[in-house]
Amino acid sequence: MQTKLWKVIEQQGIQEAAALLKNGEAVAFPTETVYGLGADATSETAVAKIFQAKGRPADNPLIAHVATKEQLEKLVSAIPPFVDKLINAFSPGPLTYVLPSNGRCAENVTAGLSTIGVRMPSHPVSQMLLRECDIPIAAPSANISGKPSPTTAEHVWQDLNGKIAGVLDGGPTGVGLESTVIDCTGEIPIVLRPGGITSEQLEQVIGRIMVDPALANTDRRPKAPGMKYRHYAPEVPMWLVEGSAKELQTVITREQKNYDRIGVMASNETASLVTADQMIALGAKESLAEIAANLYDALRTFKEGDIDLILCETFPEAGIGRAIMNRLKKAASVYVQE
Repeated sequence: MQTKLWKVIEQQGIQEAAALLKNGEAVAFPTETVYGLGADATSETAVAKIFQAKGRPADNPLIAHVATKEQLEKLVSAIPPFVDKLINAFSPGPLTYVLPSNGRCAENVTAGLSTIGVRMPSHPVSQMLLRECDIPIAAPSANISGKPSPTTAEHVWQDLNGKIAGVLDGGPTGVGLESTVIDCTGEIPIVLRPGGITSEQLEQVIGRIMVDPALANTDRRPKAPGMKYRHYAPEVPMWLVEGSAKELQTVITREQKNYDRIGVMASNETASLVTADQMIALGAKESLAEIAANLYDALRTFKEGDIDLILCETFPEAGIGRAIMNRLKKAASVYVQE
């Protein structure tokens, strides 16, 4: 398949991409979180092209993307009052609502569950595309399943060129991590996946929330993407190292006896204090949002043949730090505590 790339986002590119989507093809497009690989959420045949292109497990549900609350209402059978508060506060934006499905979306979107995840992305390109299509678009991240999510069109091109109909290049994404997913089917909302909207922000709007214990349990059937399988993994093994810069340097020095070339991902402050074969500074310690935005690009930068082992600093699990550590723990093969 020849993959079309719209490098300059103009109305013609939006219209061509929308026409392909309405014709049952898969097209990648930017959101404010990561690039998504979209297909008509009401067509099982169209959605199957997402799973085929990504190599994604069929029991991993997809998120349906819509432009407006009115479009969201057409996909669900009930919306609790607290969801209205969340929509008013955070949508369009990086928050996905798990609600009772009314069956309009294809079964391979919901993975056979009675619920569906729906969100309204705020990126102007995704908003224009969704309004032009006027259909719900199922869209996981536009990458090979298990690899780091794409935050630029170039990342998508590297993974999916020749496998999908087109890529809308809207420049780098903003948040850099996938949306927060919140289960809204019970009396107390449950965070299924941490993301761009923090638990603290949610609590300020609706009060008490819970965090799903399935975040640490890979045996349960996932209600939302990113809960069950290993994700975000770079080409070479990655270890998380908890501790100070001095302790990180100790691990680097020790492992240089076992690995020829070691790469490090760390905050700007820690990066300035340690020495390795390849170093990527993710951002200032006080700016976890900056670190989140740079995380996936950094994971993709380390290439097999250049580096044999990646060591990554850990970060505080508060605010968006929970989402950062959630992704890093899924990507890592070893957790080192000095």
